[in-house]
Amino acid sequence: MEDTVLDQLVTMSRNLGRPELDYVILGEGNTSARADETSFWVKASGYEMRTIGRDGFVRVWRDKVLAILDVPDLTDERLKQLLMEAKVDAAGGHPSVETVLHAIALGLEGVNFVGHTHPTAINALTCAAAFETAVSGRLFPDEIVVCGPASVVVPYVDPGVPLARAVAERIDRYLDEYGEVPRVILMQNHGLIALGSTPQQVENITAMAVKAARIRLGTYGAGGPHFMSPAAVRRIHTRPDELLRRKVMG
Repeated sequence: MEDTVLDQLVTMSRNLGRPELDYVILGEGNTSARADETSFWVKASGYEMRTIGRDGFVRVWRDKVLAILDVPDLTDERLKQLLMEAKVDAAGGHPSVETVLHAIALGLEGVNFVGHTHPTAINALTCAAAFETAVSGRLFPDEIVVCGPASVVVPYVDPGVPLARAVAERIDRYLDEYGEVPRVILMQNHGLIALGSTPQQVENITAMAVKAARIRLGTYGAGGPHFMSPAAVRRIHTRPDELLRRKVMG
């Protein structure tokens, strides 16, 4: 079963790294998958998602990674050391600096796979002065069906543990407001995180989030985005036919 998860993670990562999709280039982005209740696989630093293989991932203990959140006065060198100590097997590469963020995401109910990418269309929004306004609503039904009723929006924070803490705080706010696990996290001046129960779901969410970003950018040439009302968003999000369509799409 564990080998199957790793193979699925490799395939998902390569799919997200396809050049024609423009989600990542070079060593950008990172992905992860729950191996079991106590550990997970995460991309090692420096590997290219387009060509990554099984050796491009390391398995880490989730409790040891989460414990890093409580370490005071954490330096870059100390973080590197603690991430290496969290590995299940001493062999292999260095866990991504975003490993703590992945540990948080994989602790959410139903989240088994995580895809973090930097699509050009998404970053055109996350790097914009009007970022939070531009992503403050949903624009069309399929965006709701695939990406949920809203996105978690995170102001810029230094990558690594500070970002993981900020993401955890924003996820908690989302859970309080919507009563369900988010599917999309947008990080200012950084990129996109897609949360899914399956690799296909992560790929679907990423694709739809990128399409939605392109549409948002396009609306500014015709007066700006016309967001759906909260009532309309709730209606689409809970319609039986849309729930069925979501299930069929994986």
